Amino acid sequence: MALRFCNTFLRQSMRCSVKVHTAAPGENASWLLNTISGGGVGRLKTGGQIGLHFTPVCFIASEAVSGMLLKGKATETHDSLCHYPASVPPDNAEQMSLLVNHPDQPENSKILKVAIIGLPNAGKSTLSNQLLGRKVFAVSNKVHTTRSRAQGVLTEDDTQIVLLDTPGLTTPSKVKRHQLERSFLVDPRNSVQEADLVLVLVDVSDKWTRNKLGFEVLKCLAQNPNIPAVLVLNKVDLLKGKNMLLDLTVKLTEGVVNGKKIRVRDSPLAEKKGQDIKNAATERDENKRGGGETAERPPSLPLPLTAGSLSKEALKELRTHQGWPLFKDVFMLSAVDVEDVEALKRYLVVNAKPGSWHYHSGVLTDQNPQEICTNTVREKLLEYLPQEVPYNVIQTIEIWQEGEKGELDILLKLYVKKETHMRMLIGQAGQMVAKIAQEAGLDLMKVFLCDVKLRISVKLKK
Repeated sequence: MALRFCNTFLRQSMRCSVKVHTAAPGENASWLLNTISGGGVGRLKTGGQIGLHFTPVCFIASEAVSGMLLKGKATETHDSLCHYPASVPPDNAEQMSLLVNHPDQPENSKILKVAIIGLPNAGKSTLSNQLLGRKVFAVSNKVHTTRSRAQGVLTEDDTQIVLLDTPGLTTPSKVKRHQLERSFLVDPRNSVQEADLVLVLVDVSDKWTRNKLGFEVLKCLAQNPNIPAVLVLNKVDLLKGKNMLLDLTVKLTEGVVNGKKIRVRDSPLAEKKGQDIKNAATERDENKRGGGETAERPPSLPLPLTAGSLSKEALKELRTHQGWPLFKDVFMLSAVDVEDVEALKRYLVVNAKPGSWHYHSGVLTDQNPQEICTNTVREKLLEYLPQEVPYNVIQTIEIWQEGEKGELDILLKLYVKKETHMRMLIGQAGQMVAKIAQEAGLDLMKVFLCDVKLRISVKLKK
């Protein structure tokens, strides 16, 4: 209880000194490639073109957006607000009360609904957790960790960002083959339709999927072409050759971002010094001659102007594409890096529009405490159990009780169908189930901000 009180107090009163250095105003150019690292923003220009030294995080943004990002509150060296993230109350009634409470929004409130989509294991939940500042979504290296859509709420000053975390996009045939829930097909598409902005995550460390957007991702974008989309190249820290990032950008955007063509070529500086530097420049001369393509509707992409189902001809044409030429901007980052994600968070705040908040500022997620608990335990099961075993475990909460001092006592029962699975889950002398309970309990303490005593028992379901 004391931890939760301190959290509320800090969120309302904590201010810290933040010093931000900005580069000089950019020259006339349709595109800016910026690097943000360690709180600073820098640009490398060579011969009137914009070059980029790959010190993540990097983003490719339009002049207008870059200007807002670089200006922001950069001149304020002592008055920037440091937000302490909200927590989730362990009492379900208290959480429900927060969710239905009238939003405590300021007079000039702003709102942005962001759908995060991508193939399984692209890092969607990891990015959502990092943006929120707390781990409320399950994360693992196995596919289909996220089973249904959940919302995360980030509130800063007069701005509220609602994150729609979705399951990885998959095909109807795979849903049927693996007996997955219908939410795998419905939730990502519904989230995009509700969103003001779509983040499309691509795992650049996966050599099998990084060179093209999945067909289901393309179809989702094509059905909603009027909703702005941003490409996020994730897991750049796992990529050995950073020089391929812009090559991937050209492939996944089909060489067009925000309506302007981009081209990539090796920098002479890179050849001399052996650094991973690339130049990206707009074909400004071609655009001035009228030869450039503006991305309202590229002639090679015969898609409907309004949201809806696609014709067979459009779907056939879509299968020939490896990228999406209507991306508004591009980010290159690592979702596990706080500084990388801070740049993306600032971008989202800048893009928020005037409007009413959806939630009270004390809301962190629309999940109830029990859902967070079972998802956290499921994450540990996926992490420590092999192959199909964790997918066949059924969880039931037997006890959920708060003590006099605010501590939370949880008894969770896990049911399995095979004795071999039960032995794996219990482990030698009960070590495996004890490890899962300990690690899940620690994660829950950080979300609920109270002491958590999590006990897990394993039963054979006959």
